Amino acid sequence: MAAYQRVLLKLSGEALKSGTDLFDFDKVRETAEIIREMHNLGTEIGVVIGAGNIWRGRQGPAANMDAVTADQMGMLGTVINCLCVADAMRQAGLDVVVMSAVDMNRFCEPFNAQAARRHLVEGRIVLFAAGSGNPFFSTDTAVALRAIEMQVDAILMAKNIDGVYTADPNKDPNATLIKDITYREALAQSLKVMDAAAFALCAENNLPMVRVFGLDDPKNLIKVLEGSDIGTFVHP
Repeated sequence: MAAYQRVLLKLSGEALKSGTDLFDFDKVRETAEIIREMHNLGTEIGVVIGAGNIWRGRQGPAANMDAVTADQMGMLGTVINCLCVADAMRQAGLDVVVMSAVDMNRFCEPFNAQAARRHLVEGRIVLFAAGSGNPFFSTDTAVALRAIEMQVDAILMAKNIDGVYTADPNKDPNATLIKDITYREALAQSLKVMDAAAFALCAENNLPMVRVFGLDDPKNLIKVLEGSDIGTFVHP
């Protein structure tokens, strides 16, 4: 029996790449297999994927671009990633729907909250593409928004560190792991787990839980669903 009935999984675009290649298809297939195992536990799963393997918003060479255009390119990057992972999931035997916040009917279903919840109840994995559909809002904000709309039990944030720390553990040797913290405490301490807008959405809407843990071992996703207390619990 899974610890959570319905979750929203946040994956970084970087988790799909290696070296200079935009996609490492071994990693993509591994991601699909892990999600299949999660689904086999009886959990309803939505997925949001960042675009960091393709486009980093207004960073680097794009810093002088028009902000709206740069953010639109990032949204399109998430669509490409969702289509890629959806294909791998289908090959793994899963029933998958990609829903986009920006209408592109030849590629994805247009996002509709009621339809998305119905897909989840009927056993499909739903990948939410194109962020929130608006510039100036990060993928973190899209994760919080979709989680609230989908009425999930938890957001699962698989990261390159094993939880939330008092400071950046890669820069501060005295940084310590925080096992349990509220959204408002995380906001007040400016902890860089999600951006401020995402934390505020979670707090204002009493989202039950955000689990933050490391993806160094992809099986950690299964461990969390099976009730492990690895990582950090962030909650109202």
